[in-house]
Amino acid sequence: MENQTVLFVVLTGLLFRLGIPIAITITAILLLRKVDARWQAEAKAESIAEPVLVEKENCWEYKECGPEIARGCPAANSLLPCWQAMRQENGYLREECLNCKIFQQAPAPVPSRS
Repeated sequence: MENQTVLFVVLTGLLFRLGIPIAITITAILLLRKVDARWQAEAKAESIAEPVLVEKENCWEYKECGPEIARGCPAANSLLPCWQAMRQENGYLREECLNCKIFQQAPAPVPSRS
């Protein structure tokens, strides 16, 4: 009878020591999988959303450039916004673009999730 009591106490101790943490871990895994699935569905729904098309402002009209200057301007001959077409060779924006009304009022770009 004493051996059965000792065995019962040892098994109960193992259950509390190992079983409960394992059960908590499994519960946490299941909950996190649900949350992850919801987040992935939200991310997919956001990536499917259509981008907002913004009408390109003509900076040469804002700056009142003449027609001969506008013909040779990279911004006038590009589908990109003027500050993108006028980037320096190292990729930096020109100082004049940073203070320009057209650049400052442009909407922030939305990264594509492809």
